[in-house]
Amino acid sequence: MKPFVAPVEDILFSLNEIAGAGRIPDWDADFSAEIARHFAAFAEGEIAPLDEPADAQGCRIENGRVIMPDGLAEVFASYNEQGWSGLTAPEEHGGQGQGAAILAVTSEIFSGASQSLQMVTGLVPGAIRTLENFGTTAQKARLIPPLVSGDCLATMCLSEPAAGSDLSNIRCKAVPAAEGWAITGEKIFISGGDQNLSQKILHLVLARTGDNGLRGLSLFLCRSNREDGSRNGVSVTRIEEKMGLHASPTCQLAFDAADAELIGGEGEGLKAMFTMMNHARLDVSLQGTAHAARAYDIASSYAAERVQGRGPDGAPVTLDKHADIRRMISEIDTLALTSRALAHIILVIMETGENPDLVEFLTPVAKVYCTEAGMKAAELGMQVLGGYGYLTEYRIEQTYRDARISAIYEGANGIHAQALVTRLLGYKGGQFAKAFTGFVETEIATHKSENLAACYALWAAAKSKILAEKDPSEFGYAFMKLTSELMVLLVWARFSASAENHRDPARIKALSAHVERLGVNPATLYASMI
Repeated sequence: MKPFVAPVEDILFSLNEIAGAGRIPDWDADFSAEIARHFAAFAEGEIAPLDEPADAQGCRIENGRVIMPDGLAEVFASYNEQGWSGLTAPEEHGGQGQGAAILAVTSEIFSGASQSLQMVTGLVPGAIRTLENFGTTAQKARLIPPLVSGDCLATMCLSEPAAGSDLSNIRCKAVPAAEGWAITGEKIFISGGDQNLSQKILHLVLARTGDNGLRGLSLFLCRSNREDGSRNGVSVTRIEEKMGLHASPTCQLAFDAADAELIGGEGEGLKAMFTMMNHARLDVSLQGTAHAARAYDIASSYAAERVQGRGPDGAPVTLDKHADIRRMISEIDTLALTSRALAHIILVIMETGENPDLVEFLTPVAKVYCTEAGMKAAELGMQVLGGYGYLTEYRIEQTYRDARISAIYEGANGIHAQALVTRLLGYKGGQFAKAFTGFVETEIATHKSENLAACYALWAAAKSKILAEKDPSEFGYAFMKLTSELMVLLVWARFSASAENHRDPARIKALSAHVERLGVNPATLYASMI
């Protein structure tokens, strides 16, 4: 097994040099690096060693409660003692008040060390953000501090058996009660729906308060325990058996007149929910990046040590001396670096508030590209290791299993592709698309990249064709591929310009040359034919 090593230098280079994090108010590159290295040491030393045995052991139900794998409760306690649970929470509620860019650093490292555990803890920042934006002063004072301390973890309860991506089919119902509201119904696919890490759980539940479709949905806070300490009317009906993320309980929950309180206005559930969606989708994007980086670390290390075959002079050589192995390793590395940079570029624009329309356009592109990059990198890594990649010994098969879900949750990738060719291209005269074209044209003028300019011309022509269609949805997949390829070339124009500032300039220059040689690839040309 190759021990987990956090790609700290690549992360910092991406944020500072490629994404321009220095534009974020109060960004301190040195302080950010210190936090990154502290969390990396914790992740490498305490979290990652538990990931393999936790995956093998899995979760179970005992006496109606979910029991997590051995050791995770202790490492979660250590996580809280070090203050990581409140990293981005407001200081007035006991948090450290750091921004989303710092969270992106620790979140990627956490996902690389153990996505299963990251999934259970990772909804806390979103819950706090929701409370900050829509909670009353009393709700904030009462509910944020337990999230900061780790006494409470959070879930997001959206999906139902008949309502996955189509939330208009939600049937879980909330009705006024003597004190607050009472929720009755069923929710599925709830990450960390119950667990024995924290004393309590705060469920954010989307429930129906009216019959008028999406406008009849409201968001509620439903605690696992009532004020008197008794269990609320929320129970686990089963833990799902999954392909991966075995150490993360994905639960079906039953709400039986469960006590709840409204957050935000009645009928404004989607408005409250979508305030955290862009951050959540970038977090999932970085999960894909984490798996791609992990695949690169395992595959490149193995190929550098494994003696197999002979070189031109007849002498035995390691795997990385073979051209096809080098090709695959370079592709894995490119996928990891590109996906991280794409997510970071969007994150920095989001945090500066410079161009919200561009963030709206690019976030689904990042979600699709980064999650597919994680899957592709894991698949290539398995191929580099050959038969050993198919075994559990080197754990790259777990990387593949864990990465696969990222293309499904937080909006299936096909839904994001459909949104790209419909709402994002045509909404309000194409304001989101105009933000993107302005962004790309500025990059072309800055970097003088012929490949980028050629791909942009194809993209613009395809866009015109799509806008002329009555039903553009059938072109979603191809246009998402084309837009992703355009962003790959844009990202690597930035990498090429900043290569000398990387700790290993030769590596970045070699990969830049690799991308430049590929030019506008066949997939892009095919996509442009729409």
